[in-house]
Amino acid sequence: MKFVIGVESTAHTFGIGLATIDGDVIIDFSDSYRPEKGGIHPREAAEHHAKVAISILTKAIKYVKAKDGEIVAIGFSRGPGLGPCLRVGATFARAISMFMGVPLYGVHHALAHIEIAKRLTGLTDPLVVLVSGGHTVITSKEGNRYRIWGETLDITLGNLIDTFMMAAGYPALSGSICEKLAEQSSDIYEIPYVVKGTDLSFSGILSALKKALASGVDIKVLCRSLQETAFAMVCEVTERALVHSKKSEILLCGGVANNKRLQEMLQIIANDHGAKFSVPAKWNGDNGAMIAYLTALFYNSGSKPLEIEESYVLPLWRLDEVILFY
Repeated sequence: MKFVIGVESTAHTFGIGLATIDGDVIIDFSDSYRPEKGGIHPREAAEHHAKVAISILTKAIKYVKAKDGEIVAIGFSRGPGLGPCLRVGATFARAISMFMGVPLYGVHHALAHIEIAKRLTGLTDPLVVLVSGGHTVITSKEGNRYRIWGETLDITLGNLIDTFMMAAGYPALSGSICEKLAEQSSDIYEIPYVVKGTDLSFSGILSALKKALASGVDIKVLCRSLQETAFAMVCEVTERALVHSKKSEILLCGGVANNKRLQEMLQIIANDHGAKFSVPAKWNGDNGAMIAYLTALFYNSGSKPLEIEESYVLPLWRLDEVILFY
């Protein structure tokens, strides 16, 4: 059995995934950096990744050996992401590539989210709503690239939620707590709603929420207001893009895709337009499995691997810059 290794290290998670070249067996081994207070510090996250890398790789290698498998390629998240974190993953992947004598591929983190989600849901040509701590983009495949129909002009949806929750005294990555608090309120506090064509702006929402929090507005009301307002903005842009793109499928993916309220709202959009809506049951957050799967797609397509000297990271790499060879 031939396996491809995928290394994920864009932000708080260091993951090593395995995929067979036909994509039938996909597995993930990962460990996440969780700061005691505040947000993700790039240097501290990178140090975490360097510490856990060997132990996670050991688990992956044991799995391959147990299956009497062979590693034929390695891929890593080349970007976008936090520079120090990306460099840990890239350095680790280079070392494995040289030691094992297998080709090296640098893949786009957002594209990996999309392709593993398509694999898990069975959708073939969807309008993609990718929402996470690092991405807020509405996109679809057009020719050999992904076209951006709409995106955030400032902070991402995931960053909005995380930053507000930290301002309210909760730990980093508290999106699920925000969702639970929102369910406990039926009130709405008016906050900015900013959609510009098919683009979105969340920074004004964050400022308004922080101000309201400081003035004593109930956190449950603010969490519900955040979700209802920000999610409605995403839905408006999604509906507009759905009409323009003439797609018949909507795919929701990324870390925020786990939010049930967002799923409900996008399902309504899909129903109104006779489109199929789907969200993966797993691997919406960062993981190595998605990197391995995307690497397998490039490997099977005959795409040219990277030379070691050109395998630098791309922290600001845009999705629509990636040329698809598969």
